[in-house]
Amino acid sequence: MTEPAIGTSEAIRVLIVDDHASFRSGLRALLGTAVDVAVVGEASDGPAAVSQTGRLQPDVVLMDVTMPGGDGISATERIVSTWPHVAVVVLTMDDGDASLVRALQVGARGYVLKGAQRPELLRAVRAAAAGEALLGADVARRLSSYVVAPSADGGRSGRPFPELTDRELEILDLIARGRSNTEISDGLVLSPKTVRNHVSNVFAKLDARDRADAIVRAREAGLGGGPDRVR
Repeated sequence: MTEPAIGTSEAIRVLIVDDHASFRSGLRALLGTAVDVAVVGEASDGPAAVSQTGRLQPDVVLMDVTMPGGDGISATERIVSTWPHVAVVVLTMDDGDASLVRALQVGARGYVLKGAQRPELLRAVRAAAAGEALLGADVARRLSSYVVAPSADGGRSGRPFPELTDRELEILDLIARGRSNTEISDGLVLSPKTVRNHVSNVFAKLDARDRADAIVRAREAGLGGGPDRVR
């Protein structure tokens, strides 16, 4: 049974990445029951996922983290850095898997257990397409422990929040200056959706409860001062 689209006039374009054809087929069938979701392609390994993302420009990539032909973590990092408007949701057998935390660190928007039922799967896809980060409490706690861990160089680099990409750090700095998403979008010449995606990634990696929490952490780390980068 299909259901009406929720708050969208266009279908959410999804790319499925998994090395098992039968699993991809099952996901395609599940997603096909929702009128606001359209599966636009499939890939069986990391390199193919990157290639297909560049060609198809999906809104959401459902990414397996462990594949013989190329791991999903490297593919996730490549996709997020090259096409930040594309949201990656990790497919995993176990939400206690350390590779899941690593995938979130490099920019994945959330995760779906491979045994998830239809409502959970659609919720994850819709949340990612809306620019939201979807994390369970246990995963968020473990991700936070990675975030506060000392860097490999013992902190000598002086760069705050090494888990953030350069763009994410720049946006966090602007958030700490009190800039809204619209102001950031205009100042950096980025689409509103791209900014929302970056902001969600920042909040997820910092395990920040909300914007105010992120601002406090950023200012404690020395961000939010000096010449304004938004012109």
